[in-house]
Amino acid sequence: MRRSKKGTGTGIIVFVVLCIFGIVAFGKVRLEERKKELNLKKDSLEKQIEEENERAEDIKNLEAYVQTKKYIEKIAREQLGLVYEDEIILKEDD
Repeated sequence: MRRSKKGTGTGIIVFVVLCIFGIVAFGKVRLEERKKELNLKKDSLEKQIEEENERAEDIKNLEAYVQTKKYIEKIAREQLGLVYEDEIILKEDD
């Protein structure tokens, strides 16, 4: 009788160890999946940051262009129809 109790205790220990191993393995798989998801999100956010930085640079360049004399003249001609005193305007007949 004593011998069967010894075998039962070892079987329980092996079962518990296998259960713990299974839980750890399952947790590892879930963590790896989560890591992949987060890496994809990180790449997406880095791309958005890069696009926004380019957009900020474009806005900065546009701001500098808007303050130039060339831009002011262009707007005065296109929207207000202004011309220099010595210019001759030719218009097409429709």
